[in-house]
Order: sequence, then C-alpha cells, then structure tokens
Amino acid sequence: MPYKVSHGKAIQVSYSPDEVFSRIQHEGIQFIDLQFTGLTGHFHHTTISANTFTPEQMRDGLPKLDGSSIVGFTTVEDSDLLLKPDPNTFAIIPWMTENKTARLLCDVYWGEDRGRLSRDPRGIAQKAEEYIKTQGYDFSTWGPEVEFFVFDKVHWDVLTPYKGQSYSIESKEAPWSNDGDGYPMGLQEGYYPSPPSDTLSPFRNECVNILSNNFGILCDNHHHEVATAGQCEIDIMYDHMTNAADAAQSYKYVIKNVAQKYGKVATCMPKPIAMDAGSGMHVNVSLWKGNENAFYDPDDEIELSQAGRYFCGGIINHAKALSAICNPTTNSYHRLVPGYEAPAYIAWSAGNRSAIVRVPKHLRGKRHSKLKRLEFRAPDPSSNPYLVFAAVTAAGMDGIKKKMDPGEQVRDDIFKMTKSDRAKRGIGVLPKSLGEALDELESDRKFLNPIYTNDVIDKIIELERRDQREIAIRPHPHEFYLYFDV
Repeated sequence: MPYKVSHGKAIQVSYSPDEVFSRIQHEGIQFIDLQFTGLTGHFHHTTISANTFTPEQMRDGLPKLDGSSIVGFTTVEDSDLLLKPDPNTFAIIPWMTENKTARLLCDVYWGEDRGRLSRDPRGIAQKAEEYIKTQGYDFSTWGPEVEFFVFDKVHWDVLTPYKGQSYSIESKEAPWSNDGDGYPMGLQEGYYPSPPSDTLSPFRNECVNILSNNFGILCDNHHHEVATAGQCEIDIMYDHMTNAADAAQSYKYVIKNVAQKYGKVATCMPKPIAMDAGSGMHVNVSLWKGNENAFYDPDDEIELSQAGRYFCGGIINHAKALSAICNPTTNSYHRLVPGYEAPAYIAWSAGNRSAIVRVPKHLRGKRHSKLKRLEFRAPDPSSNPYLVFAAVTAAGMDGIKKKMDPGEQVRDDIFKMTKSDRAKRGIGVLPKSLGEALDELESDRKFLNPIYTNDVIDKIIELERRDQREIAIRPHPHEFYLYFDV
C-alpha cells in the first residue's frame, strides 16, 4: 500500500475501487497504465483509455494479455490471461503530463475462472505472506537496499558476434573521463563524496520526491555509492512483503525514467564496471507477531531471538541454492568476488559486512526493537524482488521449522582469511558462476515447495540455463588481450 505524509507522520493509504474511479475523474486522468512483472523481473505494461475502464474490469480483470509473449509465463497454445488491477497501487505518473496517465499494478490470472497464474511473481510473494501466517506469525517486513548506476552514455555492439563485440561507458564522474568538465573519482572512491564530485544529487532528489509524492514510497536517505561513474542508492522504508516488492519494482521504473529526462541512462546491472564495486540489493527482513518483532530478544548479546537465529540458519543452509534466484544473471557472479565489499562467503555476524548475513547493531534497547532484523547481503538488483523475498522466506521458515543453528558468528574480516582458515571455521563459498548456482538449486529445491510450485522452479532453471549458454559460447573481448599471442 502507498503512504502519504500528514503532519510529519507517514500514514498508510488504501484505495477502494470506487475511490480510484473518483480520483480518475477528479484528476482528469486520460489513460491507465496496467503494469505487471514477468518471471525474469522485467516490468511490462499495456495502456487503456480511462474513459473505457469500468468497475467490472477492476473486479474481474481485463483480457489484455497474451501470456506466450511474456518470457516464462505460458505457451502459445494456452495463453489467454487476465490482468486484475490492484486499486491500492494507484499512482499518477508525473512525467506523463501531456496525456495525464495513472498506473495500476496488476495480478495475473488465467481466464475462464482457472485461478491465479502460478508463475505470476506477485502471486508468489502473496503466497509467501500467507505461508508465514500458517507458521504462527502475522506478517514479515522487508527493506530492500537497491543500488544502481547512472551513466551519461553506454554503447555496445553484439549484433554481429562472429565479427566482434564491445561496450563502452561514458560518465563525467569516471577516472577515464576526458571531457575536462568535472571532478572524476577513482575506482572504489565514490562513497559519500560531496558535490560537485557527486554530480547526481539533483537527480536523486527528484527521484525521492516522485517516489514519495506520486507513488507513496517513502525514502529516508539517498547517496552516492562506493563505485565511480554514478553509482547511487536511494533507501526506501521497510514494508510488508508484497508492498516492498511493489516498491522495489516501482523504484527501478522511476529511476530509469528520471534518468532519461536528465539525458542519462540508469541500470541495475550488478557489475557493469570491471575492477570496481558492483551493485547489490541487500535485503532486510524481520518476522512479527502483532506489534512484537519476533527477531528481538532483549536478553541476547546482540538482541537477536532464537527465531531470528533459526531464520538466519535457514538462509545460511540454503545460501547456495538461493543464489540462483537472488543472483540470477551471469553478470551477478562478477560482483560476488572478494575485494569489492560484496559478500562471497557463507557466514553471519553482527555488524560484519564481509558476511552474507549481517545483524545491524547501530541502535540497541527496547525502544529500537522494531529495527531488529537480518540483512541478507548477497542479492543483487538484477533479481526479481517478489521471487527473492519469497525464496528467502522459504529458506528462513525452513530454518525455524527444522531449528537450523547458523553456527558461531564470524567477527573477523573474512576477506583477509586464508582458505585454510575459512575451512577450519566451516565458512563456505557462494557459487562462482550462474551454472554452479543452478546446479545447487537443482539439488536443493525442496525447501521452496511450500511457496514455489515445481513448474516455477523448473522454468527459472530453464531460462537461466539459456542465459548461461549464451555467454558460454562467446569469446570475451579480454581473452584477446590474454591469449591472442599464444
């Protein structure tokens, strides 16, 4: 659900269908953008005229989707799908001023009363929320930290792969910039620089205003991130699972469109720049019973409850299989390497950013109990947030159900440990490639079954294997530098 700020306080807002139609009329809305997310995480839309939109369509859905044309949805012989708008996601798109347009996020259903499409990612997140309730909890909260790059220009040539392939990135912030107009920052020197080195403050300010004022997504902080060449982060407030995933998808939609307005291009590709930090999507999670945070224990050394430890144990135990969902691209594994602050080792700790699961410890005491959470640092923004939150839920609840102890927390910098030191302490390593991650998912998939149907898991594996093969059969440009003289 969206939020609005009243008298300095954030208030959650819900819309009934009648209220949506009233706003359409009152605001002079001419078009409705029906938006939904595909299995691979891509955002899709179709646009209808507001004057043809009816309450019956809001209730029953609109027969506007050929599922065979959305990667991962359906086959051509059985592809008639409905888009059922969620009135709570109504938002006016501020950059569409000439023909005033509002958006509604949609759930995807089969026609002919056949129910929900099992491969609808939003439906999978909603199913995960219901599963949490069957396990004795009321809800979970999620706070994704989505990082991204904003470049001045990007060029690539892959149209004739047998002739040659190349890419280039232009940014006045980058050390390779040669336009003489700016203050370039070095690799891994981009954390919190002040303007004029940080050229993107106005861009991020506008994104925050649009997210908060138009989409009801509260943002409490924004900044330049560690990498050079325009790496950014805008922090959005935590929310219930599906709402948080909606917010993450809307966030990506907004930053890309605002970047285009500024004559730039934004990307959530995890590792676009060699030898520099990549973009992550750290996921903060907690479980709740009523108004009580089930992860908070005032008597524990780090104020983490036993339920929180078992949830952490589930993530640690299933971390390798989770990689296929949380890091779903071949490019993801260029980020998950030591030396760039991205977690590559399977361990947990309080405050230690070299572990894949961190328990933040900035503030302590009962009055800060709502902030007690686990931060899973492995996911990246190329992932589908609906699928990530659902998969992490499945792993964590499996940990609680089976009382999976995460082991001793690791207080030392894992990046500085030797291989034998890590082996002695039982610290595993995340998959080094998408293919290895998919092998892990194929061998460790049962924990997903309370939430994921087997056909969804099979389709995820099939699509990602396809991408893996696409890269595996092509030479890399850097290989010419390494091997051309052999």
